[in-house]
Amino acid sequence: MYRLWNWLLRRKASGGGEKRGEPGHLSSVSEARLVDFLANTTDIVSFYDQDFRLTHYATKLKSIHGRAVVPGATLWEIYPSVDNKLIDEFDRVLRGGSPINVDLQRSPGEAPRSAFVFGAANGIGIVESRETEHGGRTLAEEQEHQMLLHQATHDVLTGLPNRRGFSERLQQALSVVDGSKETTALLQIDLDDFKAVNDTLGHGTGDTLLQLAAGRIRDTLQDGESAYRLAGDEFAVIRSGMGQPAEAERLAGSLIDAFKAPFVISDIPVFVGASIGIAFGPEHATEGEQLMKAADIALYAAKRDGRGCVRIFNRSMLLLLEQRENLRRSLRMALERNELYLEYQPLIRPPSSLVGFEALLRWRHSEVGTIPPSVFIPIAEADGLMDEIGRWVLEEACRQATTWPSSLTVAVNLSPAQFLSGSLTDTVAQIIDAVGLRADRLELEITENVLLEQTIDNIDTLNTLNVLGIRISLDDFGTYYSSLSYLKNFPFDTLKIDQYFIGDLETNRKSQTIVRSIIGLAHGLGISVTAEGVETPGQAQWLIKEDCDCLQGNVLGRPLGAEPTRDFIRRSPLTAVRVREERNRAV
Repeated sequence: MYRLWNWLLRRKASGGGEKRGEPGHLSSVSEARLVDFLANTTDIVSFYDQDFRLTHYATKLKSIHGRAVVPGATLWEIYPSVDNKLIDEFDRVLRGGSPINVDLQRSPGEAPRSAFVFGAANGIGIVESRETEHGGRTLAEEQEHQMLLHQATHDVLTGLPNRRGFSERLQQALSVVDGSKETTALLQIDLDDFKAVNDTLGHGTGDTLLQLAAGRIRDTLQDGESAYRLAGDEFAVIRSGMGQPAEAERLAGSLIDAFKAPFVISDIPVFVGASIGIAFGPEHATEGEQLMKAADIALYAAKRDGRGCVRIFNRSMLLLLEQRENLRRSLRMALERNELYLEYQPLIRPPSSLVGFEALLRWRHSEVGTIPPSVFIPIAEADGLMDEIGRWVLEEACRQATTWPSSLTVAVNLSPAQFLSGSLTDTVAQIIDAVGLRADRLELEITENVLLEQTIDNIDTLNTLNVLGIRISLDDFGTYYSSLSYLKNFPFDTLKIDQYFIGDLETNRKSQTIVRSIIGLAHGLGISVTAEGVETPGQAQWLIKEDCDCLQGNVLGRPLGAEPTRDFIRRSPLTAVRVREERNRAV
């Protein structure tokens, strides 16, 4: 039995031999090996296609079940005791479920017997066990042995070989191609947006999605290709043979296409894509771990370049990754080294009244120079640094605002990590009390993506901040989900229209219609509107004409450091009167 199991694992690990759309078909080499094995084994084993019709069987099966054993016979013709309930269980195994043991009916005086049913390439396999009086394992011991062997090398949820089986197969494939003209292609696959599905629809839906995803991957494979589940929503495919890299790219394209159609779970269409990184052995590595690292780097590049795409490893990717790792290490020290600082961009109420500033985080690296926020903020969020950095930003901005006239506000962006930390309201209250800033002078900006999770907690957080007197702004409105339910359920004071709609506002009628609609909708709900990214006088004039409450952009004022911000305030004609009034009151 152990020899049989190892042979089946090797056969399945190498792709099973079947070509897509050709159930039961084997390559000539695989066919010969299978026929030879079944002719000589003493085990009672048989294979069936997706219609449960017999394709291959051991000689011993024929000697036991007689005339019923002919190619094309149905499973229930060979095992008449199999009823509809068992067929349903067999069908579950066929679709990627875990293997099962079932007891078979027996004639009076016949020894107990059972069937071990497992997934095989394009069908199922059955190993019949019979208890004997001549020693060896008992029926129960044999069943347990079979299950333990399968569990050790296969993923319980999807039925695919697991990381252990993957590592063994990858190293075996690399040892075969070493010194030959063949190439081993490793495809690392990561599902796009799986976390959002898991968080919003629940882990049960997530598990079902992983099973369906595994099925699509398995259905895409051809001869010489084998799939594995590594962890979470990470899968891998090993492809050995000639024709690389063209064949690996073909396979990757087929896998990307396989994920374009929605997954329907409980009548709900769920959309997730796939990103794929490819590395080749021995070109990129001769050891399994090294090849996995190369494929992971290529996968990271695919994610970075927009997801839903394929990237093949090259040395420049490794250089970029090393640079990113250096930035990651430096960012952890940036606060201590005083490399982080804030700039402040004016917020103007038409026609020209200064009402406040938005605080913008900057990083001036001691060796590299200024690093764009679009580069370092995702790193900080991924490394769990944004909670600490965000607190510093909030405290620094509030402290700076206390040096301005009391009529001016300061807007601070919140990261999802801060918002979902559970301690945001306490942190904000402590900071404004410590620096002595009036609550209504602080505006906190959040983006729509932080509202996708923990809806009840989010409402409580926003309501508490609202009670404290702090203003809440919904940033980048129109670029994410833009659900109107947010405007109904959450207490927003301001909507900020994303610059995507402002850039072509003077010429694009669609942008004009969208912006005009947002302004009208917000005003109808008692919410003020700020337009971001105003770069030309023409854009400003159009927005003023449409009654936009506040404008922000380089044409009105570029981001400034702390001291230039105070100079800007002193030069502003509409704040000069207020400054003098405050000085007089202080005297």
